[in-house]
Amino acid sequence: MKTSAFVTAVILAGSASAHTIFQKLYVNGVDQGELTGIRAPDYDGPITDVTSNDIICNGGINPYHQPVSTAVINVPAGATVTAEWHHTLNQVANDPADPIDPSHKGPVISYLAKIPDATQSSVTGLQWFKIYQDGLTASDQSWGVDRLIANKGKVTFNIPSCIASGQYLLRHEIIALHAASSYPGAQFYMECAQINITGGSGSKSPATVTFPGAYHGTDPGVKINIYQTLSNYTVPGRYSLGVGHAPPYGPNRE
Repeated sequence: MKTSAFVTAVILAGSASAHTIFQKLYVNGVDQGELTGIRAPDYDGPITDVTSNDIICNGGINPYHQPVSTAVINVPAGATVTAEWHHTLNQVANDPADPIDPSHKGPVISYLAKIPDATQSSVTGLQWFKIYQDGLTASDQSWGVDRLIANKGKVTFNIPSCIASGQYLLRHEIIALHAASSYPGAQFYMECAQINITGGSGSKSPATVTFPGAYHGTDPGVKINIYQTLSNYTVPGRYSLGVGHAPPYGPNRE
């Protein structure tokens, strides 16, 4: 169906200010601390250019909060981790757009990339593999973002036990699709957490993608009109552990 003038006005108002930042990680339920081990910007705005290096871990258009945390969070392979989002770093009581405005519907996605030093400044050229996605549930037209909001900004998923131990960046992302009927229109929110995975079996070496490069402006999950009843939604990127199949960890709602 066509977007009404009222809905269009809501979209434009929301796109101006109703943003979000991933700013805390829990490991097996244990809070690691505000901004601990997370490269988070001061500003809560999105990236809209999928060809920009800012699509990797943010930090360019929206410079990182200073000083950037030098902590590396220890995460046992197979652990449950929870990412927590809020509208701004300086949270306001009764903020109707916290953790993100309800109009910003879309998927929630997580990737890992092995890195020699999780605190190194350069993030270009890393090889990323997807470990989690929560897109559209067609039966009730609900999105990963809807579930994130219902859970007060928290998203929980598992770290694979089958990958090698070592230092990684965890790239956790929301793609808001409220203005995605043309490109650029989709809004990409992502931050990277610095983690050290211990006890991994290393039994799988996942195929990888690069950022930028994993997403294209013409992808059906990037350029889409969500103001209609959708029978399915293709989350951008692809799972690397068992290509074409849902992984043995986390939901795979598409």
